[in-house]
Amino acid sequence: MASMQTLGGPSPGQSCVLILIFTVLLQSLCVAVTYMYFTNELKQLQNKYSKSGIACLLKEDDSSWNPTEQDDMDSPCWEVKWQLRQLVRKMILRTSEESISTVQEKQQSGPSLEGVRRVAAHLVGTSQRSTTSSAPGSNNEKVLGQKIKSWESSRKGHSFLNNLHLRNGELVIHQTGLYYIYSQTYFRFQETEETPGAISKAENRKKSKQMVQYIYKFTSYPDPIMLMKSARNSCWSKDSEYGLYSIYQGGMFELKENDRIFVSVTNEQLIDLDQEASFFGAFLVA
Repeated sequence: MASMQTLGGPSPGQSCVLILIFTVLLQSLCVAVTYMYFTNELKQLQNKYSKSGIACLLKEDDSSWNPTEQDDMDSPCWEVKWQLRQLVRKMILRTSEESISTVQEKQQSGPSLEGVRRVAAHLVGTSQRSTTSSAPGSNNEKVLGQKIKSWESSRKGHSFLNNLHLRNGELVIHQTGLYYIYSQTYFRFQETEETPGAISKAENRKKSKQMVQYIYKFTSYPDPIMLMKSARNSCWSKDSEYGLYSIYQGGMFELKENDRIFVSVTNEQLIDLDQEASFFGAFLVA
């Protein structure tokens, strides 16, 4: 009889396997139910927190915010406002630090050269020759030589004007400061054919050629003030057909608002006003 019962029922090993499988299924079911429960709760909590935060920002919550009261500190609305306040404070501090750093860098780097680039002029010669000689009784009676008025300032070639303007051959200053002023004039002498009897006169004329360049300024003072002059006295060879000479000078001077600077030369008829040869300019240094 015992052997027949043993053959008809499950063995102990099979029973253990069945119990193990049942236990695993039960645990899996419990884990699934628990996961679904907590997921649902977290979703509801997140929705509730988001709606509460949005309500705080949109002022849908009429309760006042007083961080000294424990009830308000425990509310989600207070937490949202506190986090927003911390974020704003952090951004303000970062912006302030960047601004201070930028100011310090500018102070350490020294004065900007932007003004130097903006206040400048370079005038070149033009073929339309126009000069004014010093005439007795005029305002220019104490100006030596003839003032050059044939300057090109309309950005043709290399010419330009920035925060200065040209009037009657004079550069008008608009900003007080220290300026570098420069000018070059190009002298070209072309010998004409002379008769044998006039050779001595031609030679005397060559010997008398003096090339002088002056730079003046007009101020509130009635008389013009000479800033610079440069001269050259050369004798052309008897066998030469022409002579070429250039005079350049430059220097730094303090100019005031409404001062006017200009160039004058002797023997104006010898000036070659080619734009690469004769020019006049100034720029603000400080």
